[in-house]
Amino acid sequence: MKTPALLAVLLGAAALVSSSMAQPSPPAAWKPPRTAFGQPDLQGLWTNATITPLERPAKYAERLVLTPQEAAAAEGDRDKEVANGLKPSTDLDKKEIATCEVKGFSGVDCGYNAFWVDPGTKVMRVGTEARTSIVTSTPDGKIPPLTAAGQARVAQRAKLRATGKAFDGPEFLSLGERCILSFSSSAGPPMLPLLYNNNYQIVQTPDAVAIEVEMVHDTRVIRLNAQHGPANIHQWMGDSIGHWEGDTLVVETVHLRPEQAFRGASGDVKVIERFTRIGPRQIKYDFTIEDPSSFTRPWGGELAMTATKGPLYEYACHEGNHALENMLRLGDK
Repeated sequence: MKTPALLAVLLGAAALVSSSMAQPSPPAAWKPPRTAFGQPDLQGLWTNATITPLERPAKYAERLVLTPQEAAAAEGDRDKEVANGLKPSTDLDKKEIATCEVKGFSGVDCGYNAFWVDPGTKVMRVGTEARTSIVTSTPDGKIPPLTAAGQARVAQRAKLRATGKAFDGPEFLSLGERCILSFSSSAGPPMLPLLYNNNYQIVQTPDAVAIEVEMVHDTRVIRLNAQHGPANIHQWMGDSIGHWEGDTLVVETVHLRPEQAFRGASGDVKVIERFTRIGPRQIKYDFTIEDPSSFTRPWGGELAMTATKGPLYEYACHEGNHALENMLRLGDK
């Protein structure tokens, strides 16, 4: 015969077992696969294509995350733009053809329309969050103002183009027009999406990480556990060194050539990037830009790099490229 004390102990034990069965422990956090030499594996083909803008539209104010309804509406609008660009030119709105107002590339007389560009069809989702902007370091998702020196630098470049002196020689034209680097900042750093060709291939060795950029032809080589080279040697895409902090690759880049001039930055800019594999098909990419001579404060953001199919094809930038020589001829007149 069981005593009351023993019965109480048995009942308590049964309750604990029942409770543990009803409430299973949460699943362990996802861990990235490892390379043969033990590093978190970032290798593969990735895309950062997105319709989410770099800076946040004013209508979202300080809100970083879209509602499901807002995300669906934005993606639906993009689908309509592509469908409209596919129509025969006779079906296009005449005002649109004449003014080229939509996205900068719209009517058939305006260069590319929405059908021919490929910025993506989806808003950016980091994890499961649909984002209103790539910039996350400021409450309103905007890039901080330029300093007086930064404003003067941008104004000088604008003056060159306005006066026609930008066509006096190829060195005044953009790096994309000269097929030296990608348009905008696809090659980086920071590596940001643009109109098309938003694909990358990452390859790792024990001592380096190489990132091939589809747009134009660039390959960044990030030396691991290394020191920066001499400060008087400035390189395209800068001098990148990296190290691992847990499962995150942290990359510091300095000594960029001033011609890159991302958003008015100088050759003294420093860019910090973080690559973290957060799922089987996604890398979270964070960046911070420090340039006291150009921006009133550091700023940065984050985006997702999503696994994509390959292969990565060659971008033969100069094949049949008569535009550059024709622009220089225009400058002679």
